[in-house]
Order: sequence, then C-alpha cells, then structure tokens
Amino acid sequence: MLKVVLDTHVWISSFFGGRPRRIIELWAEGKITICLSPAIFDEYTSVMARMGFTESPRYQEYLALIAESDHILFTAKTPSIQAVADDPDDDKFIACAVALHCDYIISGDKHLLQLQRYLHIPILSPKAFLDRVSE
Repeated sequence: MLKVVLDTHVWISSFFGGRPRRIIELWAEGKITICLSPAIFDEYTSVMARMGFTESPRYQEYLALIAESDHILFTAKTPSIQAVADDPDDDKFIACAVALHCDYIISGDKHLLQLQRYLHIPILSPKAFLDRVSE
C-alpha cells in the first residue's frame, strides 16, 4: 500500500471537493496510507479551526478517520531537514515522509512542488498523483 504525506493545502482543499477529496476517499477506502507527524497534525487542526471548519460534519469525519483508520501512520520523531529554503515551515512534510519511508508527498504548495523530489520521494500535485496511481 502506498504511504503518502499530504501537505496542509491538499488536506484543507479536500473540504471543497475535487482531486484532494478523491485522495481522502482513497484513504477512507483503504487504498493509501496517510502519514502524519505531530507538527503536521497540529497545522491541520489549527488551519481547520482558523477557517471555521470545526463545526463541519467533514471535520468530524476526518478526525474519526484519523483516530480509527488502520491506514494511518504517525511518527513522533522526524529528522531535522532543511530542504525548502523559501519556506522552511514546509520541511515538516519532507521530514515526516523520510521518517516513515513514504512513497509520495502530495502538495499544492509551490515551494514543495518546485523541489519535485526529496531523496527518492516524488513530490506531486494531486492531479499528478492521481494520474500516476491510475496508471
């Protein structure tokens, strides 16, 4: 099963539908494993709260999936990585992917996408990821 890290842009965009929502559906269907670190989870929840999603049924659904899914991996420890010079806050996604030996980082963030890959891990847009897994 593919292990993936979703940046916050993809996670939040999934509330609105489209390709990011399809990625969440793949996770809910048990076709991919979502990988998280405390820093990523904290960013997801703080952005969802800031955007007013905490009252949304989808918010509760996502939290339940995180709590109950067999297709989620957490890491408490991540390596110190400095890969995204233009936005060092994005390094947490790469660090999580490295720590959990992920297959992909899925991102809508231009700074991450500009890297194209880190070590052996491709960094793909939601469209590119879905195109690749449908092949």
